[in-house]
Amino acid sequence: MLVVMAGRPRSFDRDAALLAALEQFWRTGYEETSVAMLTSAMGVTPPSLYAAFGDKRRLFEEASAMYFERTCEAVDRAAELPTTHEAIAAILTDTAHAHTDPTTPAGCLMLTEPRLEPQRKIIHRRLKDRLDQGVRDGDLPATANTDHLASFLVAVMRGMSGCARDGGTSEDLVGIAETAMAALPAPAPARATGTPH
Repeated sequence: MLVVMAGRPRSFDRDAALLAALEQFWRTGYEETSVAMLTSAMGVTPPSLYAAFGDKRRLFEEASAMYFERTCEAVDRAAELPTTHEAIAAILTDTAHAHTDPTTPAGCLMLTEPRLEPQRKIIHRRLKDRLDQGVRDGDLPATANTDHLASFLVAVMRGMSGCARDGGTSEDLVGIAETAMAALPAPAPARATGTPH
């Protein structure tokens, strides 16, 4: 869900360097990303990298925190839509388009990087909170297991990320999103009141 600047900065620009590092981690994952790959992508020397960001681990933590913050902003915007079904549809559709955005690496760093499990748990909680609101609002039946539904939605988004990394198109991922929406329970019909004649 980020727009990463292409190319190397002409002179050291911390924000541009951080974005370049983020893109490298996004493409190759934490374990496969070497310091040499990072300095090449960022257009800096190893001493400059260490001076500005510390070591590889701290650079990853800062880059992934920025990525996660923007991901949460997108989820929160969608969650503000009036109904639960609209909100979840927007989250899944946004995910489909973000994972296949040609200006960024395919898939999602947060959903695929093993080191970011705590962030995935936060996304799970935010989804569950929106589903719980749906139960309170009558958008979902009172019997809906919102914890299981949130886990299902995270699993769907992780699957969409994997599909995108395997070459799936935006249309492919939108189709997955639409299929997942069919699993979201409809609200219970309102019971008739009054005495029949």
